Amino acid sequence: MVRWLGFAVGVALLLATASSVIKTLLIPRASRSAFGSALGWLVRGFFRKVTTRVEDLRQRERILAASGPTWLISLLVTWLASLYVGFALLLWPLKQGGFPAALEESGSSIFTLGFVRPSGPAPSAIVFLAAASGLALVAMLIAYLPVLYAAFNRREIQVTTLEALAGAPAWGPELLSRQALIGDVAYLPKVYERWTEWAADIAESHTNYRALLFFRSPDPQASWLLSLLAVLDAAALHLAVNPSSAPAEARPLIRVGYLTMRKIARAVGIVVNEDPHPDDPLVLTRQEFDDALEHMREAGWQFERDADDAWPHFHGWRVNYETAAYALACFLDLPPAIWSGDRPQHRSPPQRPARPPHREPGDPDEADPSHSAGRARGERAVRRSGQPGGRS
Repeated sequence: MVRWLGFAVGVALLLATASSVIKTLLIPRASRSAFGSALGWLVRGFFRKVTTRVEDLRQRERILAASGPTWLISLLVTWLASLYVGFALLLWPLKQGGFPAALEESGSSIFTLGFVRPSGPAPSAIVFLAAASGLALVAMLIAYLPVLYAAFNRREIQVTTLEALAGAPAWGPELLSRQALIGDVAYLPKVYERWTEWAADIAESHTNYRALLFFRSPDPQASWLLSLLAVLDAAALHLAVNPSSAPAEARPLIRVGYLTMRKIARAVGIVVNEDPHPDDPLVLTRQEFDDALEHMREAGWQFERDADDAWPHFHGWRVNYETAAYALACFLDLPPAIWSGDRPQHRSPPQRPARPPHREPGDPDEADPSHSAGRARGERAVRRSGQPGGRS
Protein backbone atom coordinates (compact mmCIF):
# COMPACT_ATOMS: atom_id res chain seq x y z
CA MET A 1 0.00 0.00 0.00
CA VAL A 2 2.84 2.39 0.85
CA ARG A 3 4.60 1.61 -2.44
CA TRP A 4 1.52 2.40 -4.51
CA LEU A 5 0.99 5.60 -2.54
CA GLY A 6 4.58 6.49 -3.47
CA PHE A 7 3.70 5.67 -7.10
CA ALA A 8 0.90 8.28 -6.98
CA VAL A 9 3.25 10.84 -5.43
CA GLY A 10 5.77 10.11 -8.19
CA VAL A 11 3.17 10.76 -10.89
CA ALA A 12 2.24 14.10 -9.28
CA LEU A 13 5.92 15.09 -8.94
CA LEU A 14 6.67 14.29 -12.58
CA LEU A 15 3.62 16.20 -13.79
CA ALA A 16 4.65 19.24 -11.73
CA THR A 17 8.18 19.01 -13.15
CA ALA A 18 6.92 18.69 -16.72
CA SER A 19 4.65 21.71 -16.20
CA SER A 20 7.56 23.79 -14.88
CA VAL A 21 9.85 22.80 -17.77
CA ILE A 22 7.21 23.51 -20.41
CA LYS A 23 6.21 26.87 -18.92
CA THR A 24 9.83 27.98 -18.52
CA LEU A 25 11.44 26.71 -21.72
CA LEU A 26 8.72 26.14 -24.30
CA ILE A 27 5.66 28.36 -23.86
CA PRO A 28 6.32 31.83 -25.40
CA ARG A 29 4.28 33.79 -22.88
CA ALA A 30 4.45 34.99 -19.27
CA SER A 31 3.74 31.71 -17.47
CA ARG A 32 4.63 31.21 -13.82
CA SER A 33 5.59 27.80 -12.44
CA ALA A 34 5.71 26.76 -8.79
CA PHE A 35 9.33 25.62 -9.06
CA GLY A 36 10.50 28.76 -10.85
CA SER A 37 8.66 31.17 -8.54
CA ALA A 38 9.81 29.44 -5.35
CA LEU A 39 13.43 29.26 -6.49
CA GLY A 40 13.34 32.87 -7.67
CA TRP A 41 12.12 33.96 -4.24
CA LEU A 42 14.82 31.90 -2.48
CA VAL A 43 17.68 33.04 -4.74
CA ARG A 44 16.65 36.70 -4.57
CA GLY A 45 16.32 36.50 -0.78
CA PHE A 46 19.71 34.83 -0.43
CA PHE A 47 21.53 37.43 -2.53
CA ARG A 48 19.65 40.27 -0.83
CA LYS A 49 20.81 38.91 2.53
CA VAL A 50 24.41 38.57 1.33
CA THR A 51 24.58 42.12 -0.04
CA THR A 52 22.49 43.82 2.64
CA ARG A 53 25.53 45.49 4.23
CA VAL A 54 27.83 45.72 1.21
CA GLU A 55 28.21 49.44 0.64
CA ASP A 56 30.67 49.40 -2.24
CA LEU A 57 28.63 49.56 -5.46
CA ARG A 58 31.05 47.60 -7.63
CA GLN A 59 31.40 44.79 -5.11
CA ARG A 60 27.65 44.61 -4.58
CA GLU A 61 26.93 44.47 -8.30
CA ARG A 62 29.65 41.83 -8.75
CA ILE A 63 27.85 39.64 -6.21
CA LEU A 64 24.36 40.30 -7.59
CA ALA A 65 25.55 39.50 -11.13
CA ALA A 66 25.65 35.83 -10.08
CA SER A 67 21.96 35.77 -9.12
CA GLY A 68 20.67 35.11 -12.65
CA PRO A 69 22.99 32.17 -13.42
CA THR A 70 22.39 30.83 -9.89
CA TRP A 71 18.65 30.78 -10.50
CA LEU A 72 19.10 28.89 -13.77
CA ILE A 73 21.47 26.32 -12.27
CA SER A 74 19.21 25.85 -9.25
CA LEU A 75 16.23 25.31 -11.54
CA LEU A 76 18.11 22.69 -13.58
CA VAL A 77 19.24 20.84 -10.44
CA THR A 78 15.67 20.92 -9.07
CA TRP A 79 14.26 19.52 -12.31
CA LEU A 80 16.83 16.71 -12.44
CA ALA A 81 16.30 15.85 -8.77
CA SER A 82 12.53 15.77 -9.30
CA LEU A 83 12.89 13.47 -12.30
CA TYR A 84 15.24 11.26 -10.31
CA VAL A 85 12.92 10.88 -7.33
CA GLY A 86 9.73 10.81 -9.40
CA PHE A 87 10.78 7.93 -11.65
CA ALA A 88 12.20 6.06 -8.64
CA LEU A 89 8.78 6.30 -6.98
CA LEU A 90 7.18 4.89 -10.16
CA LEU A 91 9.60 1.95 -10.15
CA TRP A 92 9.27 1.26 -6.44
CA PRO A 93 6.16 -1.02 -6.48
CA LEU A 94 7.29 -2.76 -9.70
CA LYS A 95 10.82 -3.71 -8.74
CA GLN A 96 12.44 -6.08 -6.31
CA GLY A 97 14.97 -4.64 -3.87
CA GLY A 98 12.90 -1.76 -2.47
CA PHE A 99 13.28 1.97 -2.89
CA PRO A 100 17.15 2.03 -2.94
CA ALA A 101 17.15 -0.26 -5.98
CA ALA A 102 14.53 1.94 -7.65
CA LEU A 103 16.66 5.03 -7.01
CA GLU A 104 19.68 3.33 -8.56
CA GLU A 105 17.71 2.30 -11.64
CA SER A 106 16.23 5.79 -12.06
CA GLY A 107 19.57 7.53 -11.60
CA SER A 108 21.40 5.34 -14.07
CA SER A 109 18.73 6.07 -16.69
CA ILE A 110 18.58 9.86 -16.22
CA PHE A 111 22.17 10.84 -15.52
CA THR A 112 23.96 8.46 -17.88
CA LEU A 113 21.52 9.26 -20.74
CA GLY A 114 21.02 5.55 -21.28
CA PHE A 115 19.46 2.56 -19.56
CA VAL A 116 19.62 -1.19 -19.05
CA ARG A 117 16.29 -2.80 -19.86
CA PRO A 118 14.81 -4.39 -16.75
CA SER A 119 12.53 -7.42 -16.75
CA GLY A 120 8.85 -6.74 -17.39
CA PRO A 121 7.09 -4.33 -19.79
CA ALA A 122 6.05 -1.74 -17.17
CA PRO A 123 9.53 -1.24 -15.62
CA SER A 124 11.03 -1.14 -19.12
CA ALA A 125 8.62 1.62 -20.18
CA ILE A 126 9.33 3.67 -17.04
CA VAL A 127 13.11 3.36 -17.46
CA PHE A 128 12.82 4.33 -21.12
CA LEU A 129 10.78 7.45 -20.18
CA ALA A 130 13.35 8.35 -17.53
CA ALA A 131 16.22 8.20 -20.02
CA ALA A 132 14.25 10.15 -22.65
CA SER A 133 13.27 12.81 -20.09
CA GLY A 134 16.86 13.42 -19.02
CA LEU A 135 18.01 13.70 -22.64
CA ALA A 136 15.12 16.00 -23.60
CA LEU A 137 15.76 18.28 -20.61
CA VAL A 138 19.42 18.73 -21.49
CA ALA A 139 18.57 19.37 -25.16
CA MET A 140 15.95 22.01 -24.32
CA LEU A 141 18.31 23.80 -21.95
CA ILE A 142 21.04 23.88 -24.61
CA ALA A 143 18.55 25.48 -27.02
CA TYR A 144 17.30 27.89 -24.32
CA LEU A 145 20.63 29.49 -23.40
CA PRO A 146 21.49 31.00 -26.85
CA VAL A 147 18.03 32.62 -27.02
CA LEU A 148 18.52 34.01 -23.52
CA TYR A 149 21.92 35.52 -24.20
CA ALA A 150 20.87 36.89 -27.59
CA ALA A 151 18.08 38.84 -25.86
CA PHE A 152 20.56 40.01 -23.22
CA ASN A 153 22.93 41.25 -25.92
CA ARG A 154 20.17 43.21 -27.70
CA ARG A 155 19.21 44.81 -24.40
CA GLU A 156 22.70 45.87 -23.40
CA ILE A 157 23.58 47.44 -26.76
CA GLN A 158 20.94 50.12 -26.23
CA VAL A 159 21.85 50.54 -22.55
CA THR A 160 25.49 51.15 -23.50
CA THR A 161 24.46 53.63 -26.20
CA LEU A 162 22.37 55.60 -23.71
CA GLU A 163 25.31 55.88 -21.32
CA ALA A 164 27.01 58.18 -23.84
CA LEU A 165 23.86 60.28 -24.16
CA ALA A 166 22.55 60.45 -20.58
CA GLY A 167 25.38 59.34 -18.29
CA ALA A 168 25.47 56.46 -15.81
CA PRO A 169 23.19 55.94 -14.09
CA ALA A 170 21.04 57.44 -16.81
CA TRP A 171 18.84 60.45 -15.98
CA GLY A 172 16.14 61.91 -18.21
CA PRO A 173 16.97 65.63 -17.74
CA GLU A 174 20.62 64.88 -18.48
CA LEU A 175 19.67 63.29 -21.81
CA LEU A 176 17.94 66.51 -22.86
CA SER A 177 20.68 68.71 -21.40
CA ARG A 178 23.50 67.02 -23.27
CA GLN A 179 21.70 67.34 -26.58
CA ALA A 180 21.14 71.04 -25.87
CA LEU A 181 24.80 71.52 -24.98
CA ILE A 182 26.01 70.18 -28.33
CA GLY A 183 23.18 71.76 -30.34
CA ASP A 184 21.79 68.41 -31.42
CA VAL A 185 18.23 68.41 -30.09
CA ALA A 186 17.08 67.26 -33.54
CA TYR A 187 18.65 63.86 -32.76
CA LEU A 188 16.12 63.14 -30.00
CA PRO A 189 13.32 61.85 -32.32
CA LYS A 190 15.63 59.04 -33.44
CA VAL A 191 16.37 58.21 -29.80
CA TYR A 192 12.67 58.04 -28.96
CA GLU A 193 11.89 55.88 -31.98
CA ARG A 194 14.66 53.37 -31.23
CA TRP A 195 13.68 53.11 -27.60
CA THR A 196 10.04 52.51 -28.51
CA GLU A 197 11.08 49.40 -30.44
CA TRP A 198 13.52 48.45 -27.69
CA ALA A 199 10.81 48.70 -25.00
CA ALA A 200 8.54 46.41 -27.03
CA ASP A 201 11.40 43.90 -27.31
CA ILE A 202 11.95 44.07 -23.55
CA ALA A 203 8.24 43.52 -22.87
CA GLU A 204 8.32 40.33 -24.94
CA SER A 205 11.68 38.89 -23.89
CA HIS A 206 11.70 39.72 -20.17
CA THR A 207 8.23 38.28 -19.55
CA ASN A 208 8.86 35.12 -21.58
CA TYR A 209 12.35 34.61 -20.13
CA ARG A 210 12.16 36.01 -16.61
CA ALA A 211 15.74 34.96 -15.85
CA LEU A 212 16.76 38.04 -17.88
CA LEU A 213 15.38 40.25 -15.11
CA PHE A 214 18.16 39.04 -12.81
CA PHE A 215 20.98 39.41 -15.33
CA ARG A 216 22.78 42.65 -14.43
CA SER A 217 24.40 45.08 -16.86
CA PRO A 218 28.23 44.85 -17.13
CA ASP A 219 28.57 48.46 -15.96
CA PRO A 220 27.79 48.52 -12.20
CA GLN A 221 26.09 51.92 -12.53
CA ALA A 222 23.91 50.95 -15.49
CA SER A 223 20.64 49.05 -15.67
CA TRP A 224 18.10 48.35 -18.38
CA LEU A 225 15.27 49.54 -16.11
CA LEU A 226 17.01 52.77 -15.10
CA SER A 227 17.77 53.43 -18.77
CA LEU A 228 14.15 52.95 -19.81
CA LEU A 229 13.00 55.15 -16.94
CA ALA A 230 15.44 57.88 -18.01
CA VAL A 231 14.25 57.87 -21.62
CA LEU A 232 10.60 57.97 -20.51
CA ASP A 233 11.36 60.91 -18.21
CA ALA A 234 13.14 62.70 -21.05
CA ALA A 235 10.16 62.22 -23.37
CA ALA A 236 7.71 63.33 -20.66
CA LEU A 237 9.79 66.44 -19.94
CA HIS A 238 10.08 67.21 -23.63
CA LEU A 239 6.30 67.06 -24.08
CA ALA A 240 5.68 69.04 -20.89
CA VAL A 241 8.03 71.97 -21.51
CA ASN A 242 7.93 72.10 -25.33
CA PRO A 243 4.43 71.04 -26.39
CA SER A 244 4.56 72.51 -29.90
CA SER A 245 8.10 71.47 -30.87
CA ALA A 246 8.33 68.11 -29.08
CA PRO A 247 8.70 65.28 -31.62
CA ALA A 248 5.74 63.04 -32.37
CA GLU A 249 7.89 60.01 -31.49
CA ALA A 250 7.77 60.94 -27.78
CA ARG A 251 4.13 59.96 -27.26
CA PRO A 252 4.36 56.37 -28.63
CA LEU A 253 7.52 55.88 -26.56
CA ILE A 254 5.74 56.78 -23.31
CA ARG A 255 2.76 54.60 -24.19
CA VAL A 256 4.86 51.53 -25.05
CA GLY A 257 7.23 52.23 -22.16
CA TYR A 258 4.67 52.31 -19.37
CA LEU A 259 2.85 49.26 -20.79
CA THR A 260 6.19 47.44 -20.76
CA MET A 261 6.86 48.32 -17.13
CA ARG A 262 3.38 47.25 -16.05
CA LYS A 263 3.64 43.98 -17.95
CA ILE A 264 6.97 43.09 -16.35
CA ALA A 265 5.71 44.13 -12.90
CA ARG A 266 2.72 41.79 -13.27
CA ALA A 267 5.02 38.97 -14.39
CA VAL A 268 6.92 39.09 -11.07
CA GLY A 269 3.79 39.48 -8.95
CA ILE A 270 3.85 43.26 -8.37
CA VAL A 271 0.38 44.81 -8.29
CA VAL A 272 0.15 48.14 -10.14
CA ASN A 273 -2.74 50.44 -11.06
CA GLU A 274 -3.65 49.76 -14.68
CA ASP A 275 -5.50 53.06 -15.13
CA PRO A 276 -4.03 55.79 -12.91
CA HIS A 277 -5.62 59.25 -12.87
CA PRO A 278 -3.44 62.16 -14.04
CA ASP A 279 -3.88 63.79 -10.62
CA ASP A 280 -2.78 60.74 -8.61
CA PRO A 281 0.15 61.56 -6.29
CA LEU A 282 3.78 61.17 -7.37
CA VAL A 283 6.78 60.21 -5.28
CA LEU A 284 8.84 62.69 -7.30
CA THR A 285 8.47 66.13 -5.75
CA ARG A 286 7.86 69.50 -7.37
CA GLN A 287 11.22 70.70 -6.01
CA GLU A 288 13.05 67.87 -7.80
CA PHE A 289 11.22 68.81 -10.99
CA ASP A 290 12.21 72.48 -10.62
CA ASP A 291 15.85 71.50 -10.00
CA ALA A 292 15.81 69.44 -13.19
CA LEU A 293 14.46 72.35 -15.23
CA GLU A 294 17.21 74.57 -13.84
CA HIS A 295 19.74 71.90 -14.82
CA MET A 296 18.38 71.96 -18.37
CA ARG A 297 18.30 75.77 -18.45
CA GLU A 298 21.99 75.93 -17.54
CA ALA A 299 22.72 73.63 -20.47
CA GLY A 300 20.96 75.99 -22.88
CA TRP A 301 17.59 74.26 -23.27
CA GLN A 302 14.92 76.55 -24.76
CA PHE A 303 11.56 76.34 -22.94
CA GLU A 304 8.08 77.05 -24.28
CA ARG A 305 6.39 76.68 -20.89
CA ASP A 306 7.43 77.82 -17.44
CA ALA A 307 7.67 75.40 -14.51
CA ASP A 308 4.17 76.12 -13.17
CA ASP A 309 2.52 75.33 -16.50
CA ALA A 310 4.76 72.34 -17.31
CA TRP A 311 4.48 70.54 -13.96
CA PRO A 312 0.82 69.31 -14.32
CA HIS A 313 1.60 67.91 -17.77
CA PHE A 314 4.77 66.14 -16.62
CA HIS A 315 2.87 64.86 -13.58
CA GLY A 316 0.17 63.44 -15.85
CA TRP A 317 2.72 61.59 -17.98
CA ARG A 318 4.88 60.23 -15.16
CA VAL A 319 2.00 58.89 -13.08
CA ASN A 320 1.59 56.18 -15.75
CA TYR A 321 4.93 54.50 -15.07
CA GLU A 322 6.41 55.77 -11.80
CA THR A 323 4.82 53.16 -9.50
CA ALA A 324 5.84 50.19 -11.64
CA ALA A 325 9.34 51.58 -12.20
CA TYR A 326 10.01 52.22 -8.50
CA ALA A 327 8.61 48.83 -7.47
CA LEU A 328 10.78 47.00 -10.01
CA ALA A 329 13.87 48.99 -9.01
CA CYS A 330 13.34 47.95 -5.39
CA PHE A 331 12.51 44.35 -6.34
CA LEU A 332 15.73 44.01 -8.37
CA ASP A 333 17.84 46.05 -5.90
CA LEU A 334 19.20 48.26 -8.68
CA PRO A 335 22.07 50.74 -8.27
CA PRO A 336 21.04 54.02 -6.61
CA ALA A 337 19.92 56.62 -9.14
CA ILE A 338 18.02 59.87 -8.85
CA TRP A 339 14.36 59.80 -9.86
CA SER A 340 14.24 56.01 -9.38
CA GLY A 341 12.90 55.55 -5.86
CA ASP A 342 14.42 54.69 -2.50
CA ARG A 343 17.07 52.10 -1.72
CA PRO A 344 18.14 50.63 1.66
CA GLN A 345 19.08 53.37 4.10
CA HIS A 346 22.74 52.36 4.47
CA ARG A 347 23.41 52.74 0.73
CA SER A 348 25.17 55.79 -0.64
CA PRO A 349 22.76 58.51 -1.81
CA PRO A 350 22.26 58.70 -5.58
CA GLN A 351 24.23 61.28 -7.52
CA ARG A 352 23.63 63.02 -10.81
CA PRO A 353 25.53 61.41 -13.69
CA ALA A 354 28.98 62.88 -14.25
CA ARG A 355 29.24 64.85 -17.46
CA PRO A 356 32.39 64.40 -19.62
CA PRO A 357 34.72 67.45 -19.47
CA HIS A 358 34.90 69.94 -22.31
CA ARG A 359 37.81 69.23 -24.66
CA GLU A 360 39.16 71.13 -27.68
CA PRO A 361 42.32 70.71 -29.79
CA GLY A 362 45.24 72.58 -28.27
CA ASP A 363 43.76 72.73 -24.76
CA PRO A 364 46.48 73.60 -22.17
CA ASP A 365 47.32 71.48 -19.16
CA GLU A 366 44.41 70.79 -16.80
CA ALA A 367 46.59 71.45 -13.77
CA ASP A 368 46.75 75.24 -14.38
CA PRO A 369 43.80 76.90 -12.58
CA SER A 370 43.81 79.82 -14.99
CA HIS A 371 43.30 77.45 -17.87
CA SER A 372 40.37 75.80 -16.09
CA ALA A 373 38.81 79.20 -15.47
CA GLY A 374 39.26 80.15 -19.13
CA ARG A 375 37.67 76.92 -20.22
CA ALA A 376 34.71 77.53 -17.91
CA ARG A 377 34.20 80.97 -19.51
CA GLY A 378 34.36 79.30 -22.92
CA GLU A 379 31.69 76.81 -21.91
CA ARG A 380 29.39 79.62 -20.81
CA ALA A 381 29.96 81.31 -24.14
CA VAL A 382 29.09 78.11 -25.95
CA ARG A 383 25.84 77.86 -24.02
CA ARG A 384 24.92 81.45 -24.92
CA SER A 385 25.76 81.02 -28.59
CA GLY A 386 24.19 77.58 -28.91
CA GLN A 387 27.18 76.29 -30.90
CA PRO A 388 28.66 72.83 -30.29
CA GLY A 389 32.14 74.15 -29.45
CA GLY A 390 33.79 70.74 -29.65
CA ARG A 391 31.89 69.25 -26.70
CA SER A 392 31.60 65.47 -26.83
